[in-house]
Amino acid sequence: MPTVAPFDLDGHVIATQFLGDVPFFATAAGEIRRLDGGEKVTQAHQGMLTCIKDPFSTTLLTGGEDGKVMRIAADGSTTQIAEAPRKWITVVAGGPQGSVAYAYGKSSHVVLSDGTAKEFAEERTVEALAFAPKGLRIAAARYNGVTLHWVNTTAPAADLDWKGAHTGVTFSPDGRFIVTQMQENALHGWKLDGKAGEARHMRMTGYPAKVKSLSWSPKGKWLASSGAPAAIVWPFSAKDGPMGKAPLELGTRSTIMTTCVAFHPVEEVLAIGFIDGMILGVRIADGKEALLRRPGKGAITAMSWSSNGKLVAFGSEAGDCGIIDIAA
Repeated sequence: MPTVAPFDLDGHVIATQFLGDVPFFATAAGEIRRLDGGEKVTQAHQGMLTCIKDPFSTTLLTGGEDGKVMRIAADGSTTQIAEAPRKWITVVAGGPQGSVAYAYGKSSHVVLSDGTAKEFAEERTVEALAFAPKGLRIAAARYNGVTLHWVNTTAPAADLDWKGAHTGVTFSPDGRFIVTQMQENALHGWKLDGKAGEARHMRMTGYPAKVKSLSWSPKGKWLASSGAPAAIVWPFSAKDGPMGKAPLELGTRSTIMTTCVAFHPVEEVLAIGFIDGMILGVRIADGKEALLRRPGKGAITAMSWSSNGKLVAFGSEAGDCGIIDIAA
């Protein structure tokens, strides 16, 4: 039976991430707390708005109400990447070769490892950013679609249009697909490697609530999502991704909504967090479930796995946090 070590924080937990096997908890107050031989605190912002793990390095990237974009190292040390005075930085992304993207208003910005900064003007407010897994290319989610920019070339931007507000964006690990979360209860996707004139849209609808959490399986065969009384897991191994295929529904709990999903770093095992604080572990192959945590104080808003796949860190909207040792 997994064991849970509780860790209470005051206020809203924005993110929980592991750098290696050390858990980090980011709070809306601007603190980064890490459990590394005891609790250690780094004050990153005067009010934090976003915290993500850089997929290309062992660091965190954060944005705040103070207009700063920060990189947090595994030892808790901070480096300022950029500053936009009097702006709120709600969108950050980590890219190859030490690059970092951030956005505010109708502008996307990329800072390269040598400090070179580039700005891309958008027609609409940027809601989310993501780097392609290969090549210096960013996707900016906006109203009515996504804009793709090559960072180091003068190639024109490519627009992927679909009516509605797109509030999140992610590339598949192989770079063949791009998927957005929408303001309506849906995902939308595009196939990027199709032939000219080929139907590239992927509509993923039927959710009873907004999708606020996405997670790719380790090799990109599956995309898990919240927004229903089960984790909705779309198949992406075929040439056309999920088009014409039904998703898996894992961890079904009648009327209890999923709020957070996180795939194991190596195996096709999914951690599913619910609005009542419960966390389940489910194996894709056979749908077998394991209770990782009983219901708690608030909805699960953040989850992540340690690099060795033995620990799950979680946080809730009530500051109800902890570490689950699944090997116990």
